[in-house]
Parts: sequence; structure tokens; C-alpha cells
Amino acid sequence: MVLLSAQGMPVAKIAEVTFTSPDRVRDVLHNFNADDFDSLYPKYKGGRPRTFTLPERREIKKIAKSRPAEHGLPFSTWSLAKLADFLVTEGVVDDISHEGLRVLLEDPPATPTTPPRRPGSSTSTPSPTVR
Repeated sequence: MVLLSAQGMPVAKIAEVTFTSPDRVRDVLHNFNADDFDSLYPKYKGGRPRTFTLPERREIKKIAKSRPAEHGLPFSTWSLAKLADFLVTEGVVDDISHEGLRVLLEDPPATPTTPPRRPGSSTSTPSPTVR
């Protein structure tokens, strides 16, 4: 889009050629004019979200166990969304979703378990006898 614009092609024609809307073309061109080539690199980072360090986990759990009023907040209990917002605002973490917070606060973490065995039962099947 940037190259086509530099060659003098109008926005409507660029949108037609690139199968996108004129608004999208304008956004790309405005971003390029503001940020130069840095605007062409994606801002997102794919992959697994980073894990929290042990001190971060301890601080998150400590705040979750406290009352919001102890931090000067006008509500009596934490919701996951309010706690996540508070943690980011206070700089405890850079970013955390309420779902990520729920998983972190599960104690103990949910793991698949095997059903308990009955006394006297064996886990292996008897091998057939050969005669």
C-alpha cells in the first residue's frame, strides 16, 4: 500500500487492488507517515503467554487475599476483572487476563487425576497361561 501510494496511486484504487477498504488504506498510510518503517512491523507477539515469576505469583496471591478497602478501593470483594485491572495499575504485572488470573489463583492447580484403586485390586491383567 505504501509503495503504491508513493507511486501516486489514489487511495480508492489502492483499496481496489489490495482487496481492502479505503479506510484501511488511509490507516496504513497515516501510521506509516507517523512511525515510518516501524509501523509496518506487527505490534502483537504470538505464542504462549509468559509465565509469572515466583515473587510475582506471591504478590498476586497476597493482594487477592486482602480486601479491596485495604488498598483504598470502594468495593468490598474482588472480582477477577477488578483484581486483574488493579494488578496492572499497581505495576505488579504488565498484563494479565481475568482467565489467566483465575488459573493462577486455583489452589492447587487443576490436574488430571487417576481414580483411587480399591484395596486388593491389581492394575495389571493376568497373563494367559500357556499349556
